[in-house]
Amino acid sequence: MIERPTCPPEPQPVAGSVTRSAIFLVATVRDDEAAHASVRGWCADAAAYVRAVGKRVPAGNLSCVVAFSDNAWDRLFGDPRPAELHPFREFGSGQRLAPATPGDLLLHIRADQMDLCFELATLMLNKLGDAVSVVDEVHGFRYFDMRSMVGFVDGTENPEGREALGFTVMGDEDPEFAGGSFVLVQKYLHDMTAWNALPVEAQERIIGRTKLSDVELDEGVKPSWSHSALTTLEEDGKEIKIVRDNMPFGRPGAGEFGTYFIGYARSPAPIEQMLENMFVGRPPGNYDRLLDFSKAVTGGLFFAPSAALLEALAEREAPAVAESTALARLIDVSSTATPVLDVTASFPGQSSPTQPSAALADGSLHIGSLKGVSQA
Repeated sequence: MIERPTCPPEPQPVAGSVTRSAIFLVATVRDDEAAHASVRGWCADAAAYVRAVGKRVPAGNLSCVVAFSDNAWDRLFGDPRPAELHPFREFGSGQRLAPATPGDLLLHIRADQMDLCFELATLMLNKLGDAVSVVDEVHGFRYFDMRSMVGFVDGTENPEGREALGFTVMGDEDPEFAGGSFVLVQKYLHDMTAWNALPVEAQERIIGRTKLSDVELDEGVKPSWSHSALTTLEEDGKEIKIVRDNMPFGRPGAGEFGTYFIGYARSPAPIEQMLENMFVGRPPGNYDRLLDFSKAVTGGLFFAPSAALLEALAEREAPAVAESTALARLIDVSSTATPVLDVTASFPGQSSPTQPSAALADGSLHIGSLKGVSQA
């Protein structure tokens, strides 16, 4: 009898097609077993909701990624858990800070039409009911020819096809969670008045690319503190990439102009290294000058299980039951409740900024030989 090869688990659409619209939803889960059971049961239905809405407009390219934070995983599912899943690590300080903000559940909904995103978000949240509280909701859009809010083309160096899956989907490094991905999100607000006052040449040096043609600046011209230089990583002579699917958002009447950053990777380490380079500097003090005009107001790290595991999570026992029988790690539910936090923020002259939460870790990344590409 010929033994058939085992197919790797199907990932969620973390490296899906670029779409014109997106909704980013971050929610906290009410801290009682009834709410936990509701969310676990909902995991089995999430894909069905995508099919139900997507089939009505097949060309709409609808998809949804569901992901959970470290805190939520422990409370909802217990052990086993992804080895590298941990709370969001804060970087920087003062006005240049990447803050950690509350969030247990992330929904990244994408489609070429906002009505599809809106319909799916409505159905999913109706099903979850009062088991969750949405703490951040952003409706993103594509800005002309893939431009970011600051006017430069975004995502040019994203890996594609099999390469994208190789950088974003876990393999045998954590076998029980093969097919899963880590996803880090941040909401940035921009001081567009100050940014637009800069000459184009100054903007190009800050980004590290030309504004009109989207060509990377030559190494002899591009500053070491440019956004491009500090977010380029290399390990053992090879570039380490992530998949970004950033979206502009805003409310002109309220003076709000922003970018929702979302990055997928098979380990959180590369994205965290990029944040350290940006907010602390490489070397320290040589920080990303884009942060003189852009302020991070939210931050969360989540794990998106494979499609099959997401559905199977509905059958997980409550962690308290599993622990009582397996004598596993103890979880003090009362101390892990996630508070709701106002994540609005502003620049001087606008409303008061959000007070960042306390640092969650020492900021060390423990990622071995991962280093930045040397720049002139």
